[in-house]
Amino acid sequence: MQLNKIPATIVTGFLGSGKTTLLSNILKQAAGKRIAVIVNEFGELDIDADLLRSCPLDCEEEGAGATGPNESGAGNGIYELANGCICCTVEEEFLPVMQQLVARREDIDHILIETSGLALPKPLVQAFNWPDIKQHCTVDAVITLIDGPAVAAGRFANDEEKVQAQRLADENLDHDPTLQELLDDQLSAADMVLVGKNDLLSENERELVRGIVSRKVPASVKTVYISHGDFINDQLPLEMLLGIEAESESRINDVHNHHDHHHEHGEHHEHAHDHFDSCVITLGEVDADKLRSQLQNLLKEHAIYRAKGFAAVPGKPMRQVMQAVGERLDVHFDRLWREGEPRHTRLVVIGKELDTAGLTDALKRAELETVS
Repeated sequence: MQLNKIPATIVTGFLGSGKTTLLSNILKQAAGKRIAVIVNEFGELDIDADLLRSCPLDCEEEGAGATGPNESGAGNGIYELANGCICCTVEEEFLPVMQQLVARREDIDHILIETSGLALPKPLVQAFNWPDIKQHCTVDAVITLIDGPAVAAGRFANDEEKVQAQRLADENLDHDPTLQELLDDQLSAADMVLVGKNDLLSENERELVRGIVSRKVPASVKTVYISHGDFINDQLPLEMLLGIEAESESRINDVHNHHDHHHEHGEHHEHAHDHFDSCVITLGEVDADKLRSQLQNLLKEHAIYRAKGFAAVPGKPMRQVMQAVGERLDVHFDRLWREGEPRHTRLVVIGKELDTAGLTDALKRAELETVS
């Protein structure tokens, strides 16, 4: 790798594969590194970037996070590309942000890029061959996350309907491959593959996954099987994820994938926003158990594809994170409430034909009365 180039790690994988968790863990463990983060999510309601913002970035004090095209991420090292799939908006969205990062290259040690679940890595990696990026940046590695049990079962994504909803929500999406083709394309560009939920795989299922991966990636590409919460530990140290020096852009034109066909012949979908809704529900302090119970019921009763956010729990100095994909709900505390920060509960809900008023009323049952 040429000296003085900023290394960039591209993290790809379907919705629910664990990309945000991986990036958050990298940021927490990469003490001393000045890391800029590019997050690719759709819509105005991006809780993923909010989760990442909770991780301290050394470049924050330097003001390294100048705003991206959607005017968010100022001053904290986070750049949000929320106007569509990153591989379909490379010139309009990605290039301007990279130009900003190149201008501040003396203040940045590494760039982390979290793609959407629908993104194909190849066009993004190819962008690193553009002269004004190639001179100063290189792709350290493309890391592809896959859901082990879903791949073993032939579903490929944890919840296919949720991925389809994400597809319909993106009016800029110019490719419409199957999940199999998407997985193939994400694997074809990988310099490392992380297979999640290894603890839920039987030995036969693990062999199935191993066969699928081995047919798409060369033996030189390391495949690591990880269980929930094992992103960065003794088995998967940070040094294994950063500093791979693959220089992926130098070989990407030799990678054949389904996108090469779809990009040429794909048609824009007029129904891009059909049946796709999102809403923000803001409450005060809540009874944590009651909120979790109410949300769990709503996940079963409504077509909710994703719910993410924070809860303010009385007597707790830390903010509680809630994340739901399908009917699976994960809850943990992530950081202390900052001095002067309003102790609000805020949830972003994404789904189909959502009854915002009904959802709000149900969750309000967990809200605690404030004493005036």
